[in-house]
Amino acid sequence: MQTHINNIINEIEKRILGKREKIELSLCAFLANAHLLIEDLPGVGKTSLAKVLSRVLGLNYSRVQFTSDLLPSDILGVNYFDTTSSSFRFKKGPIFSQFLLADEINRATPKTQSALLEAMEEHQISIDGQTMPLPEPFFVIATKNPFEEVGTFELPSSQLDRFALSFSLGYPDKDAERSILSLSSQLELDELTSIEPEHIKTLQDAVLKVYISEDLLDYLQEILAFTRESGLYLQGISTRGALALTRLAKAWALIKGRDFVIPEDLVFLLPYVVGHRLRSKEGVSTPSEIANEILSNLHPDT
Repeated sequence: MQTHINNIINEIEKRILGKREKIELSLCAFLANAHLLIEDLPGVGKTSLAKVLSRVLGLNYSRVQFTSDLLPSDILGVNYFDTTSSSFRFKKGPIFSQFLLADEINRATPKTQSALLEAMEEHQISIDGQTMPLPEPFFVIATKNPFEEVGTFELPSSQLDRFALSFSLGYPDKDAERSILSLSSQLELDELTSIEPEHIKTLQDAVLKVYISEDLLDYLQEILAFTRESGLYLQGISTRGALALTRLAKAWALIKGRDFVIPEDLVFLLPYVVGHRLRSKEGVSTPSEIANEILSNLHPDT
């Protein structure tokens, strides 16, 4: 089990340099059967991480470049009249893939963004009264430009809540950037080794078996209650967000070689889970500041 996880991470690191923790977080989201939002400036490797991750996981990959004129049908697909058969047929959109990269998602209108809601929650889409399942596994990575950039739209809270976690990649460190600039250690995608499909199923099933104690669930509910009742935030963490944190904690424990969750797992993941969900009434706060504010007001007995 641990060998497969290490092989995935090490293979990704052959192409994505100096970002091991963010690679582990990306894998954590996938193993938890969740979705990932990456917010950062253009050119820091968001799209590259998605492409390499899909290659190493051996998943069918589609990329949609979100723009202001993108329509929901451009993502989901469309019914059309086939003159040859004199009947309507459905042309599948790029969402019918195991790995979907929604690139620069906040450049599309909220109406187009909402085309992903059912797919991300239920792994299916509905068009003209017909429901169609999506391939399994189904994983979405969305990249997002900062709001201050021209031509962007704020993501609705219902959309944000469907991403289990979010983070920024940031600039590479000096040594990693030097390797990138010198083009050393840069393998082509087809040179990377993909994991066997049965191993992916084994790993995702193993996440479900990771143990989380009643004490930790109590701690999690204290976190939820604080975000909802303290009056510090515009809205608290939803039940969906709580479920996401629970699944992510189990996946993170598995990545770290354990079959049980410890308090440090929840503490480590909290900024990545609340950063895109909570908005402070006191002004702009970073994910770490929000997480520290929550944790400093709790006294867990774990």
